[in-house]
Amino acid sequence: MPLPQIFNDWFAARGWRVRRHQADMLAAAARGEHALLVAATGAGKTLAGFLPTLVDLTAHPSDRLHTLYVSPLKALAADVERNLTVPVEEMGLPISVESRSGDTSSDKKARQRSRPPNILLTTPESLSLLLSYPDSFTMFADLKTVVIDEIHAFAPGKRGDLLSLALARLQQIAPAMRRVGLSATIADPAQYAGWLAPEAAGGTVTIVTGEAGADPDIAILLPEGAVPWAGHSGRYAVHQVMEEVAKNRTTIIFCNTRGLAELIFQELWKVNDLSLPIGIHHGSLDREARQRAEAAMAEGRLRALVATSSLDLGLDWGDVDCVIQMGAPKGSSRLLQRIGRANHRLDEPSRALIVPGNRFEYLEAQAALDAVEAGERDADRFRPGALDVLAQHVMALACAASFDEGELLAEIRSAAPYRWINATTFSRLLGFVRDGGYALKSYDRFRRLAPDGPPGETQRWRIAHPRLAAQHRLNAGIIVDAPTLDVRFKNGRRLGSVEEYFASTLTPGDTFAFAGLSLEVEAIRDTDLLVRATTRPARIPSYVGARMALTTRLADRVRTFLAEPASWTRFPEDVRFWLEMQQLRSVLPRPGELLVETFPHEGNHYLVAYPFEGWNAHQSLGMLISKRMERAGLQPLGFVASDYALAIWSLRPVTDPAALFDAAILEYEFVEWVEGSHLLKRAFREVAVIGGLIERQHPGKRKTGKQVTFSTDLIFDVLRKYEPDHLLLEAAWADARERLTDVARLGDLLDRAAGTMLHQRLERISPLAVPVLVLIGRENVAAADIDDALLGELADELAAAAMGGGRSGIGR
Repeated sequence: MPLPQIFNDWFAARGWRVRRHQADMLAAAARGEHALLVAATGAGKTLAGFLPTLVDLTAHPSDRLHTLYVSPLKALAADVERNLTVPVEEMGLPISVESRSGDTSSDKKARQRSRPPNILLTTPESLSLLLSYPDSFTMFADLKTVVIDEIHAFAPGKRGDLLSLALARLQQIAPAMRRVGLSATIADPAQYAGWLAPEAAGGTVTIVTGEAGADPDIAILLPEGAVPWAGHSGRYAVHQVMEEVAKNRTTIIFCNTRGLAELIFQELWKVNDLSLPIGIHHGSLDREARQRAEAAMAEGRLRALVATSSLDLGLDWGDVDCVIQMGAPKGSSRLLQRIGRANHRLDEPSRALIVPGNRFEYLEAQAALDAVEAGERDADRFRPGALDVLAQHVMALACAASFDEGELLAEIRSAAPYRWINATTFSRLLGFVRDGGYALKSYDRFRRLAPDGPPGETQRWRIAHPRLAAQHRLNAGIIVDAPTLDVRFKNGRRLGSVEEYFASTLTPGDTFAFAGLSLEVEAIRDTDLLVRATTRPARIPSYVGARMALTTRLADRVRTFLAEPASWTRFPEDVRFWLEMQQLRSVLPRPGELLVETFPHEGNHYLVAYPFEGWNAHQSLGMLISKRMERAGLQPLGFVASDYALAIWSLRPVTDPAALFDAAILEYEFVEWVEGSHLLKRAFREVAVIGGLIERQHPGKRKTGKQVTFSTDLIFDVLRKYEPDHLLLEAAWADARERLTDVARLGDLLDRAAGTMLHQRLERISPLAVPVLVLIGRENVAAADIDDALLGELADELAAAAMGGGRSGIGR
């Protein structure tokens, strides 16, 4: 596909050249091939995805929908719309570009279905809703291309399941449609090509690799004092971070959680002696507040923006000089993604600074730097498509038109995540969508499908009543947030939302930090948390959201550091001395070994293991081993977990840790624990909402989180009693295993422990155990925000005991 002269002139006017990967994407389009582009941020990746569309529409103007662009974020779609409009307007191309999301007006949405633009930018959820309308068959009939941006951000998860099913339907409507994927951080392109291709035929996808850009300039910030023993916020370095902000035009300060973002924002303002304009951006803030922050960044009015993963992806702000990562990045791909927000120019290095929260995080930060330098990315693990997502998709298609059971099964199986679905499983799923299943079919409100034709003569199905289509569209979606309360001033102005369980800990007069403000609770009314601004000290809200797990590849690199003393010369003196003392007082595990230390301390007995499998897996393992210790009469008193280690303390000593780490724990204690905890009920709540069993909204009214939880808990109990093999219970178990407990990593850990456990019986705490035991001190102090100085004292006491004597009250 040759590039028209008008395009060559436009590139030349901007001082650009057509990069090799952009030309390769044009060539793939000319051959009618699906394509996956893996290119660095700032390499013109998005333009490469759209260039074939712009060229084709310039040569063959149309009033039909030509290209659909799918993004993981509404903000990213809006940003791409702005950036795509520039070349279209500057070249005077006869091309219309619009975005569609939950924020789009209802009038515009209706017009887009009847008179769509040439290029429509949307999200997986909005695309699914479009496919639920009867006019979707005409809207997408002439669709030529689907461009999936930041494909790594959702392909391995439930949003990827929904998108894959939508692609299968689009391919039925427009058989010649091309699929295009874009990403900067894919470790295994062939794996993603298989996900992207129809029928999972990865060989039909042309993989295009982008030109290499300038190597990023990444440094680890060294504290003015010692690297802390514990903590993960990096708040000890706020003065140094503020100095860095003052040096640059614009800085993005990334935090791994929303609570940490609020904390760091507050701490930075305390030391902002120059009153530099600083903003905050995370998913719980009101949409208008986020948009104001984005606009201020785009216009260069902010010197710094404290953000979470809400800004990981794609937003193009060319004047960002530096990215600062507070705490360890948890993965090389995530670090690269965030670094890519700086500079956004391929031929100039992006500059970044990592602020590790503790000594283990220093090792992790160094491991991430080494991985980036080696070009190593974090691998993604794909799992079978989720049944609750499939149920929602089937209902969406039924809203558009009646369907033949066999034909729909073939279409669904053409989506890579659902190749595993057989006729028996699909029949069970249709039974659930039709009437709720055996235990619920006597209730009219669960009847959603009816036969479309004489009984026994057809396998066609339609929705049971037209009102069900409107109800489906009102409740569809994959993201099920924790129940929340709106944070409002008395005048009605909304600041955002906090999770219901956090709000339940507040009473009038309490203070908390939110949206960069210190707020005092005035009242809680229905779903509103009424507040006023205050200057009193405030606590930080906590959120249930999943913690980022340390990736397997970074964990492997940290294990290698421990086993190679020659590499320690790169570490600060206090980190190097810590490892040397561990080598002297105990041992350091080699890669593949599981070190378990047992020792007495202040009247109790401790077991500390170092699996390096991430907080989620360690938290689950702590619960399971504690149960096994109870049965063995060891009288466990508690446990704490970090990304690197797990510590359990008890009244009686553990003499045979191998028996505790037996893989059979996943068959017995794990099942018993999940069934007896809130874990399965929470997972069921989510799959019930996604699968359409429970509605969150009715016209003009939204259920509270408590109402949804009450409804799902009732149904959960009925199904457990009368239909334990119900499809949604199966889906809930899959969720509990895959997402809520990191059970795959847990299984790998237990398998490894069987042959590689290295048990060290010690007379006192080891240096390597100090960071995790400091966490016990943190939990035993009642204050909501434990003072850093007190934590430092706790760590110093433990370090003294580990490295040469001393006493401590930790864990008593």
